[in-house]
Amino acid sequence: MARRDLVALVLAAVCWGTGTVASKAALDEIPPLTLLSVQLAASVVTLALVMRLQGVPLRSDGPPLLGRLGLLNPGLAYALSLLGLVTISASLSVLIWALEPLMILVLAAITLGERITPRLAILSLVAVAGIALVVFDPAAGGLLVGVALSLAGVACCAVYTVLTRRVIPGARDTSQVVLGQQVHALGLALVLVAAIGVVGGTIVPSSLTVLGLASAIGSGLLYYAGAYWFYLGALRHVPASLAAVSFYLIPIVGLGAGAVLLGDRLDARQWLGALVVLAAVLGVWIDSRRIESVSFERWISTSGPGSTPPSGTRTD
Repeated sequence: MARRDLVALVLAAVCWGTGTVASKAALDEIPPLTLLSVQLAASVVTLALVMRLQGVPLRSDGPPLLGRLGLLNPGLAYALSLLGLVTISASLSVLIWALEPLMILVLAAITLGERITPRLAILSLVAVAGIALVVFDPAAGGLLVGVALSLAGVACCAVYTVLTRRVIPGARDTSQVVLGQQVHALGLALVLVAAIGVVGGTIVPSSLTVLGLASAIGSGLLYYAGAYWFYLGALRHVPASLAAVSFYLIPIVGLGAGAVLLGDRLDARQWLGALVVLAAVLGVWIDSRRIESVSFERWISTSGPGSTPPSGTRTD
């Protein structure tokens, strides 16, 4: 894994984790699916303005499927997650979402033919155990329907990563991909908001402060514009199974941001869990670089001039 891709994956996790904390103030004032629409709108407008300033065409010349995958994630996936949160605790939701990288491991092996080493599988399970230590709450629970909705959202994200990894090399510019996907997601979110309004649900905030609006816009820029740009940029070059390991960092970053911004305090068990997660993720990435180095050395010793290095091998 090249250094630039590793940095991009870490920055994506930082954006997702910090964006989650930033959205807390907004959720106190704005209904969930309305907030999703505001966040996506902020992301889409900002991305479009930046691309215009840089002279990048707004329409992607990549495979049409890439843009439509936005309906799956962040569209349907986050709608299902928000609906699931109505009947389950936040800590249980975090645990369920910790299963996403494991789902990606299985799907990547089946559909993309990625090699999943025993060490990768074991370290992934260790990371999940670390997250369980961080968020474990004996009183946490929820209705089965909430668990099912959350699992469906996780499955949407896992399928999204695998499909995107397959087709994104055919796109020229990452910004175009992110914009196209989020335009589709925004369209779906607005349809869902309209449907809730038709059946008499709450879609308009009863009151909205400057802090609430700023949190909604700021979290949208972090969670959607920044995080997806970094993640998809790395996913062009990194196997889906390795890119997904960065997801284990998201709750850790969220806890750290909560401690700094909201004054949340961590107990000894949570600190231990965070260290376990960090050690597991670091172990996966160190092992991946070792395997790539060995593969590159074997290629050097057995191949002639002008031959192509093994797929995914770093040469920096």
